[in-house]
Amino acid sequence: MKILLYKWKVFNQQDIKSALERAGHTVDFFQSVKFEREREREIVNKLAEVFSEYDLIFSVNYFQEVSKACMAAGKKYISWTVDSPMLTMYHKSVYNPCNYIFIFDKFSFCRFKALGLKHVYYMPLAADARRLETLLETSDKAERERFSGEISFVGGLYDKNSYDDVRDKLTPYLRGYFDAAFQAQMDLFGENIFDRLLTVDVLAELSECVELKQDEDSMSDLKLVFTNTFLGYKMAQLERIECLNRLARTAQVNLFTDDPVNGRLFGVRLRGTVSYLYDMPKVFANSKINMNFTIRNIRSGLPLRIWDVLGAGGFLLTNFQPEILSFFENGKDLVYYESLDDMCKKARYYLEHEDERRQIAKSGHEKVKKYHSYDARIKEILRLAEVE
Repeated sequence: MKILLYKWKVFNQQDIKSALERAGHTVDFFQSVKFEREREREIVNKLAEVFSEYDLIFSVNYFQEVSKACMAAGKKYISWTVDSPMLTMYHKSVYNPCNYIFIFDKFSFCRFKALGLKHVYYMPLAADARRLETLLETSDKAERERFSGEISFVGGLYDKNSYDDVRDKLTPYLRGYFDAAFQAQMDLFGENIFDRLLTVDVLAELSECVELKQDEDSMSDLKLVFTNTFLGYKMAQLERIECLNRLARTAQVNLFTDDPVNGRLFGVRLRGTVSYLYDMPKVFANSKINMNFTIRNIRSGLPLRIWDVLGAGGFLLTNFQPEILSFFENGKDLVYYESLDDMCKKARYYLEHEDERRQIAKSGHEKVKKYHSYDARIKEILRLAEVE
């Protein structure tokens, strides 16, 4: 089968492409186009012309213009989310019969299932552990030393976020209200409090300060957009800075990012950015502890970083997510924390207990390699999409 993979700025596209090729399919990348509402018909028509040459269109995350073009070209469209929630999915195009949508976050999946989508499925993310093993086997001593460390985090600090863009436009009451909300959420894991805080009265006041532009086919609203695009990313910034600063009080902490920190981190070593395919796995494999801080927008699922760390054989210390226990055993395959104090306590413990730490990392890696490969996920996706 000839498959077109709609390419954009997302990390795991190459691993998906390789898995599709190992399954016996021919796969081409097609660079995504910049979607402009005023040029929608032109863009959709051009995409449909390209899509007509393929048997199937596949993308990581959902694109309404791709769905519309697949309808025009008479092609099936498979999308597999890596971000949550996918605000682009809150659009009437999700009901197009060409769509086969796979969502990694079960909370979000249940929401869309309840909306009556015919072809929507739950599909967790994965790792190509065998590719990572081969990559790490060729790593030399200098590389291992370069990427070694006690505690490492690879990821962004969300230095640019929509909340900071509008904060000065908010009333003093709303600024104080949200500041208190961020503080309350900081040490509460497994629950998102922002939904309850955006009451009718708060939303009414907020609507006077924030303009929400949507097209006529959008199904989102101010509460959904503000909770995720504004509060979610700001919360991630505050939380990651607080966690890294606390860890750095008692251990060496390396941060691999291209975000500016502007004096907000203390004692954290800034190591710049690393390439996803080649250098990031070496960080995971050679750090004693790898941190994961899941953005609160992901309500229940496991972000890609969890699979990547375990796929590379790294030891993972992560915040609790409801779906962790569906795949892994705490203290056997990975370790999760339930508060910031618990995070620091467990980081100190596992830095001091090397044999235990190494055994947990090995167990997590073997489990991912055996049960959670891209090959297994792609096979199931194609089966559910009724693709031969």
